[in-house]
Amino acid sequence: MTANKNMLRMKFARVIEAYAVRTGCTLDEALDRFYRSQTYEFMRDGVSDMHCMSDEYLVDELQDEAAQPKN
Repeated sequence: MTANKNMLRMKFARVIEAYAVRTGCTLDEALDRFYRSQTYEFMRDGVSDMHCMSDEYLVDELQDEAAQPKN
Protein backbone atom coordinates (compact mmCIF):
# COMPACT_ATOMS: atom_id res chain seq x y z
CA MET A 1 0.00 0.00 0.00
CA THR A 2 1.30 3.44 -0.80
CA ALA A 3 0.49 6.46 1.31
CA ASN A 4 -0.57 9.90 0.19
CA LYS A 5 2.69 11.90 -0.09
CA ASN A 6 1.41 14.86 1.95
CA MET A 7 0.08 12.60 4.69
CA LEU A 8 3.38 10.74 4.76
CA ARG A 9 5.34 14.00 5.12
CA MET A 10 3.12 15.04 8.03
CA LYS A 11 3.73 11.63 9.63
CA PHE A 12 7.48 12.07 9.21
CA ALA A 13 7.31 15.49 10.90
CA ARG A 14 5.32 14.14 13.86
CA VAL A 15 7.70 11.22 14.36
CA ILE A 16 10.78 13.45 14.13
CA GLU A 17 9.36 15.90 16.66
CA ALA A 18 8.30 13.12 19.05
CA TYR A 19 11.75 11.53 18.78
CA ALA A 20 13.43 14.86 19.60
CA VAL A 21 11.20 15.38 22.63
CA ARG A 22 11.67 11.85 23.92
CA THR A 23 15.45 11.75 23.48
CA GLY A 24 16.20 15.38 24.29
CA CYS A 25 18.08 15.93 21.06
CA THR A 26 17.58 18.93 18.80
CA LEU A 27 15.17 18.83 15.88
CA ASP A 28 18.14 18.95 13.51
CA GLU A 29 19.68 15.89 15.17
CA ALA A 30 16.36 14.08 15.15
CA LEU A 31 15.85 14.94 11.48
CA ASP A 32 19.30 13.59 10.61
CA ARG A 33 18.79 10.38 12.59
CA PHE A 34 15.36 9.82 11.08
CA TYR A 35 16.39 10.26 7.45
CA ARG A 36 19.40 7.98 7.94
CA SER A 37 17.31 5.24 9.57
CA GLN A 38 15.98 1.99 8.25
CA THR A 39 12.64 2.96 9.81
CA TYR A 40 12.44 5.90 7.39
CA GLU A 41 13.29 3.65 4.45
CA PHE A 42 10.56 1.19 5.42
CA MET A 43 8.02 3.99 5.82
CA ARG A 44 9.01 5.62 2.55
CA ASP A 45 8.87 2.36 0.63
CA GLY A 46 5.66 1.12 2.26
CA VAL A 47 7.34 -1.99 3.67
CA SER A 48 5.01 -3.86 6.04
CA ASP A 49 2.81 -0.76 6.08
CA MET A 50 5.20 0.87 8.55
CA HIS A 51 3.66 4.24 7.71
CA CYS A 52 0.40 2.94 9.25
CA MET A 53 1.99 2.34 12.67
CA SER A 54 1.44 4.81 15.50
CA ASP A 55 3.87 7.68 15.98
CA GLU A 56 4.91 6.27 19.37
CA TYR A 57 5.64 2.86 17.86
CA LEU A 58 7.82 4.46 15.19
CA VAL A 59 9.70 6.51 17.79
CA ASP A 60 10.32 3.25 19.69
CA GLU A 61 11.67 1.74 16.47
CA LEU A 62 14.00 4.70 15.95
CA GLN A 63 15.28 4.41 19.51
CA ASP A 64 15.83 0.67 19.12
CA GLU A 65 17.69 1.28 15.89
CA ALA A 66 19.89 3.95 17.47
CA ALA A 67 20.75 1.61 20.36
CA GLN A 68 22.01 -1.13 18.06
CA PRO A 69 25.79 -1.28 17.66
CA LYS A 70 27.11 -0.09 14.32
CA ASN A 71 29.03 -2.60 12.19
